[in-house]
Amino acid sequence: MKSLSTTSTQTLLGYGLAALAAIGFSAKTILVKLAYVQAVDAVTLLALRMAFSVPFFLIVAFQQRGPAARPSLTARDYWVVGVLGLLGYYLSSLLDFTGLQYISAGLERLILFLYPTLVLAMSALWLKKPFGFRELTAVLLSYSGIALVFVGELDGGGDTLWLGAAYVFAGTVSYALYLLGAGQAIARLGAMRFTAYAMLVACAASILQFVLTHPPEALLLPMPVYQLSLAMAIVSTVLPVFMLSAAIRRIGSGHASLVGTIGPVSTLLMAAVFLGEPMTLWQVGGAALVLMGVLSLSVR
Repeated sequence: MKSLSTTSTQTLLGYGLAALAAIGFSAKTILVKLAYVQAVDAVTLLALRMAFSVPFFLIVAFQQRGPAARPSLTARDYWVVGVLGLLGYYLSSLLDFTGLQYISAGLERLILFLYPTLVLAMSALWLKKPFGFRELTAVLLSYSGIALVFVGELDGGGDTLWLGAAYVFAGTVSYALYLLGAGQAIARLGAMRFTAYAMLVACAASILQFVLTHPPEALLLPMPVYQLSLAMAIVSTVLPVFMLSAAIRRIGSGHASLVGTIGPVSTLLMAAVFLGEPMTLWQVGGAALVLMGVLSLSVR
């Protein structure tokens, strides 16, 4: 009985950690939108978020070194980690931050949530993975949901709506490419080790871009920008990464992925509470379609 009780507790803990990780990742969108009220640009905001994240990932990377770290990194491993870090954590974040200047938090999160359908399409195209009726239905449901939300926001958005959506979708494509290539690297190096190294690459790229494109005076920002950037680093970057890893150890990646579908819903709720964004029937209906599409893939 004790063993069964312990197992149940660990399972519940796993689901709780997965839910908190999904909410933490989603909170990033809200924090970015709040920071933009202070007249800060995307490059500066991303650099600050990454700079505050560096110490945490340095600690993890240091713990993953030494004789116990197996296998040792080869030249190819360094190259793979570098490219995937730039694709998955630097470029996708930069495009996402840029797009958030033009569109609502709810629409941004729903577009980002299309990444499983993009991975599916890329796998079918390049890896010759099967693409049948279930996959086609999932894609049609997901993109119909985005279209519904998009139409609902057309009146207030205009050209900037198209521009913002294009930036965020490009970031989603970049993240899907990262996921497509990260599987083998994670299997070889381990999730924590690979994530720490890839994040450090992204941090270096983000900070370097700021240094090359902005004068030092650009750091003379209102205190709320620094507070929100620190919150982004801890609440929406470092903690969710560790919580998701802990959740996967307890309940598996499939169940953790299912719990992650609460992300767009939590974003809609937080956007209504903290940003005053209206929760329209267009958004609710679109979110339902997107979730149905992604869930149909996750359940499989």
